Amino acid sequence: MQYRKNILTVALLMLCVAAAAQDKGRMRRYEDSLAVLIGRVSDMPTDNERYLASEETVQVLCRALEEEGSEKWRWQLPPYISFLASPDNQVRLFTWAVVRDDGVFECFGVIQYFNEREDEYQYKLLLDKSEEIINREESLLSADRWLGAVYQDIIQVTSGERTYYTLLGWNGVDNLTERKMIEPLTLRGGVPQFGGPLFRRERNLRRIVLEYTNEAMVNLSYETQVIQEVERKREKVKGTNRYRTVEKIKEHREAVIIFDEVEPQVPGMEGLFHYYVPSGTELAYAFVDGKWELRKGAQGRLTDKKLNKDFAPLPKTQPSYKYDTQRSSQ
Repeated sequence: MQYRKNILTVALLMLCVAAAAQDKGRMRRYEDSLAVLIGRVSDMPTDNERYLASEETVQVLCRALEEEGSEKWRWQLPPYISFLASPDNQVRLFTWAVVRDDGVFECFGVIQYFNEREDEYQYKLLLDKSEEIINREESLLSADRWLGAVYQDIIQVTSGERTYYTLLGWNGVDNLTERKMIEPLTLRGGVPQFGGPLFRRERNLRRIVLEYTNEAMVNLSYETQVIQEVERKREKVKGTNRYRTVEKIKEHREAVIIFDEVEPQVPGMEGLFHYYVPSGTELAYAFVDGKWELRKGAQGRLTDKKLNKDFAPLPKTQPSYKYDTQRSSQ
């Protein structure tokens, strides 16, 4: 009897191993298909062909996400498509862009997330409605009304009892401007919500949007930097009854979202973003007591390491593109 039990146990183990191998093989085939399709999104010569390849990318990706255990799969995808997973694996984002012949960018994406109410992983398509959204920094948005971006980083933070996933993203916009943004994401009521009240002293601010001329290079990254803070003390002047205020600069290292401030090149061009360039000032947000707090004393670019990881804007002169650390035309 014991011998039969051992035989049955071994047989079941072999079946489990075979099933796991089959699942891995299926997911690798999905990866291979996505690599081919996203390459077509980059390389095909016409708008119609690039959009068709993007639609097929969505279809294959959705089929893959319907596979049991897909939320555990460690995707190995080409640089034409961005894949990010949050540290707790509750959020997994796939984003990419189609560049039209007229230089306009349209972003596409799929979000896979854990729905606590249903106790299961689900996914939604992200629909780029950038042209329809007016109050970009103040709007709370959904998957089907999304301020399109190719996301480059995801930062998991906690505010009160709620978990936020702060996203750093980029959009090529058009032949004149491009855009970068800092955008909180929550899973509210089992549904993804883009934008959130995470910025201290900015009641109506739901995201940070930087829009500027595409001839400029604007940094946006999450890294450890040296932060300067001014400490002011009152001290008595020796030999008198008078007091004076003494300022002392203190420095410490801190993990921050650091970025270039942008402003119009000349006065009177406010709101015309193709005239916006870096002001020469760097700003940073540090996460303190459940909020992103603005720090104006950040010192950026302390080393020669690559900024923005292995991600960068897509060139606008040709439909073919690759994420790298520098624009290919520069």
